[in-house]
Amino acid sequence: MLNVFARVHVNRVAEPLGRWLVGRGVTPNAVTVVGTLGSAAAAVWFLPRGELFVGTLVVWFFVMFDLVDGAMARASGRGTPFGAVLDSTCDRVADGALFAALAWWALGVGDQRLVGVAALLCLVVGQVVSYVKARAEGMGLCADGGLVERPERLIIALVGSGLEGLGVPYAVAVALWLLAAASVWTFGQRLVAVYRSAQAR
Repeated sequence: MLNVFARVHVNRVAEPLGRWLVGRGVTPNAVTVVGTLGSAAAAVWFLPRGELFVGTLVVWFFVMFDLVDGAMARASGRGTPFGAVLDSTCDRVADGALFAALAWWALGVGDQRLVGVAALLCLVVGQVVSYVKARAEGMGLCADGGLVERPERLIIALVGSGLEGLGVPYAVAVALWLLAAASVWTFGQRLVAVYRSAQAR
């Protein structure tokens, strides 16, 4: 949903940066890998130790690489099927690391077992939502859209962890339970979209 409303504004920043990096010999795949490794490492290093605010900022910095690699591929005119698969795979790794780290924090120093359950639910359902789309597209069907796609999942989770790191009580709990419910709803939306696409075909 965010893609519809924010893509134009985001591209105004990402496109010039992508062209600048391509002009200096940096490849989109390199940016994808660096962004994934950076965000995953930051998540599992900072968040489980309770350093939520710093961890949120570092994870967010590396997540922004995901906006730039696509712009770089368009700027270079050399987008490849391998690059697309690498990008999607790395997205799953980064998302998994983030929600696993939040669950680790909640079940450890955060001492919030129900929040840990919410984080694990977000992890599993988020992966399944993405899998439904990928599997449907592989079968020539459509599963676009939904209430919360990857950008929304990241924003909600990171806003919650950042606010909790600043001392706002229950921020992670509210964010993750809201996200868990919205992700389940999105899973249902995508299954309906796939069914309708199959019926239409």
